[in-house]
Order: sequence, then structure tokens, then C-alpha cells
Amino acid sequence: MPADLPAPPLRLSIDPAALTANWRALDRLSGAARAGAAVKADAYGLGARRVARILLEAGCEDFFVAHWSEAADLLGTIAPQRIAVLHGPLNASDAAYARDTALRPVINSLHQARLWQEAGGGLCHLMVDTGINRLGLPLDDLNDPAIAGLQVDLLLSHLASADEASAQNARQCARWNAARGTVTHARASLANSAGITLGPDYHGDLTRPGIALYGGVPCAALVPHIRQVARPEAQLIQIRELQVGDSVGYNATFTASAPMRVGIVSLGYADGYLRCWSGKGAMLADGARLPVLGHISMDMTVIDLAAAPELGEGDWIALDYALPAAAAASGLSQYELLTALGRRFAR
Repeated sequence: MPADLPAPPLRLSIDPAALTANWRALDRLSGAARAGAAVKADAYGLGARRVARILLEAGCEDFFVAHWSEAADLLGTIAPQRIAVLHGPLNASDAAYARDTALRPVINSLHQARLWQEAGGGLCHLMVDTGINRLGLPLDDLNDPAIAGLQVDLLLSHLASADEASAQNARQCARWNAARGTVTHARASLANSAGITLGPDYHGDLTRPGIALYGGVPCAALVPHIRQVARPEAQLIQIRELQVGDSVGYNATFTASAPMRVGIVSLGYADGYLRCWSGKGAMLADGARLPVLGHISMDMTVIDLAAAPELGEGDWIALDYALPAAAAASGLSQYELLTALGRRFAR
């Protein structure tokens, strides 16, 4: 018999209690509206099927993905009519697939509206562009006969600047309300994670949090409500003793000024721990902070073990990866920090 495959030296621990608490906090902050969940991009890199099961148990009923393939991965975990595909049908095959599976397409244009009706129609969602100028139907197209013929469950739009005190927020809210008065629909949705904090005028019937579910804090008003969910961990694969004058990594950007005990961690930019962490990042071991030394390589990162002399080869350490602080340190967005984590992490 072949030997068992060794476990990977990278793992991404998910805290189900924190994820549940975050969704319930966002649902509570949504007032009379219900909170849904953006689970696109594999639930921001955390594993969509596992996240969906946790959120279903917490009480979530509406889920949003970007691509049809993402929706397909969730069939069997979530009832198809609860899954909205944000990019909508690009061709007749997409529309036929949505009809066959009972997934909810989000219609973003007159072309998509016609594709959906030609496929037989049925309940759908409609995205209206109120100022972000990405996907969404221009307001001038709302009176087109192709829109009048849709059975719109959810009329939605997307805020561009909800994480800022921007006049754009009120303009978008007003345009969304105008669309609500024009298009027959069952429910309406505008607010993302930060948008929830803008108040009931932005809530409609359903809010659509994303990053805040997973521990991101896009605005100060959410700080008291959001807990860290994801904790990337890596294994030490070698311990080395440096002498004075020894340099570390490519281009010798770090040189030891005294004898040092350092660890090589099985983690690098191929795993989403990007080079911007070079000389800035740190690992954690029982509260001790272990700074990154030198350039990060594709598969390896070197750390200073002075604060944790007990660590040895094979031991696990955590990345210092609380999202708001990690974003400030790295220059990456909180979204990038999660979605960049690679496939070599066992989730």
C-alpha cells in the first residue's frame, strides 16, 4: 500500500464562532432588513462551501457569487434559488443553465434581459448602476420594454464610497430609490459591509456584507462589531544559527549584526504572502512576535526566533494577519490579503 500523503506545511484556520458572530452583528445592524452574504471568490479565499454551511446555520438566506462556476460549487450546499450570480448571463447557454438549475441570474444590461426572456424568463435580480460605473443597467434604460417584461425579485445597486464620508453615497441612494419607484420588484438591496453603517435609508430589504463577514473592518463604525475569522499558519522547516555579517535571502537586504537564531518558514509569495511583507511582516508564537528578515522568496520566509527560543523544526506559527493592521503594514487592501492566500493552504 502507498504511504499516506503528508499533510501540507500551511493551513488556514477558520473560526466558525467568529464568522457566525460577524454575520449576526451585521444582520442586527441592518435593522429591519436581512443580511445576506457575499461568498464570491471562494468566500474571499476561506472556502465557500464551508463558509456557506456556517452562515446557513447562523440564519443567512441569500448568497452572492460572481461566476456560474462558483454557483455550481455551492449546489447541494445552498438551495439554488438562494444563490445570485452577479455577472449574469453572457450568452444563451448561461441563461439556459440558470433556468435548468433555478439559480438566480443578476441582469446587468438590456442584452442580458433579452437573453433571459428568450430562455424562458422567470424570477431574476436586476442590477442598476447608480454611479460606480461597473456592471449594472443605466437609469435611462429602466423604462425599456425588455425590463418591463422581467420578474424582478431583488433590485440592487452597489455603493462606490461607503467606506468614506462621501457625498456620492447620498447621490447613489437617491438614484437607487428612483429606480425602486420605476421597476416593479419584490425586494431591494444597496448596502455592502460599510454601507450597513450608513443607516436605514441604505438598507432596503436586504444588505450584502462581504469583507466584514471574514474579519475585515472597512470603516471605523464596524470596529466594535467584527472579530478576526481567518488565521493563516505555517510550519518551521529549518532552524539556522547566523553569525555576525551573515546575510539573509535574495539581494542580502538583511545582515546580522550579532549572532542570531532564525527560522525558515514554509511560506512565500506563491502562497499570497507577497514581497511587500519583506522586512515588515511578522509571525506569532504564544504571543511572541517574530519579525520577517530579508526578502520573501517564492516558497520560504525567514524569521527572527529571538523571542521564541523554544521553537523547533516542525512547529507551527501563526501569521500576524488581523486584517486592518495587516493592511496598514503591507499596503495591501483587506480584500487582497484574504483572496491572495494560495491553494497550498489546507483550509
